[in-house]
Amino acid sequence: MEEGLPEVSSNSRFQGLAQSLPRQKLSAISAEDLPRFSTGVEEFDRVLGGGLVPGGVVLLGGDPGIGKSTLLLQALAEMSSAGMNVLYSSGEESAAQIALRAKRIALDAPQLEVLAEIQLEKLLSIMDTVKPQVLVVDSIQTLYSEVLSSAPGSVAQVRECAAQLTRAAKSSGICVLMVGHVTKDGHLAGPRVLEHIVDTVLYLEGDRFQAYRLLRSVKNRFGATAEVGVFEMREGGLVEVTNPSEAFLAERLVNAAGSTIAVTM
Repeated sequence: MEEGLPEVSSNSRFQGLAQSLPRQKLSAISAEDLPRFSTGVEEFDRVLGGGLVPGGVVLLGGDPGIGKSTLLLQALAEMSSAGMNVLYSSGEESAAQIALRAKRIALDAPQLEVLAEIQLEKLLSIMDTVKPQVLVVDSIQTLYSEVLSSAPGSVAQVRECAAQLTRAAKSSGICVLMVGHVTKDGHLAGPRVLEHIVDTVLYLEGDRFQAYRLLRSVKNRFGATAEVGVFEMREGGLVEVTNPSEAFLAERLVNAAGSTIAVTM
């Protein structure tokens, strides 16, 4: 062992990071743009900065019932139809319930693989065996690790599971999308450190009793955070709104006395 380097235990969960100890000069590191692949949903791609990045970790937050699972299921269906190897892992619904939801929104994805699993170690083993290009974990609050004795959804469990999934994504090149619920004050349930672990943090917002949904980015290591995607919830799932101005202006009162439309900053 070289002098001055810390000793890493052979059974440490951080053992995979030991490979990054040798240093490099900044001038010698390639600064090419990372390759991306499309989710099949243009508004989703635009908010992500052009698509998903291999090895990237995306956290999608939002209120219960706002459409997070529907959006990701639709995106995975599009990617599987394009020939990509994708996996949808749910800890909140059984495989039968996922199939019923897909049928309800008329989703045609015969090659999409689904899994109902809440144990982190089993999920990591399946990731290593199946090696999907994209993995969806719905949701991070339902996962638990056998290393910890606390209940699923606790601060320690959420932090540990997110860290382990992020490490697995970086070492394997699998893109991981995690669903996270938000609290009453609008923050992601669990530790705020969760937002620092992942590469991208997205929020799906809107009134669940209204049709429109806004997808915005509050953190993106691979792109800007100025883009906003607009969707409309219909019987067939979330539909992209390509011209939001026209959609929102169509709802205003026509010839209303004294009304005006203005842009302010």
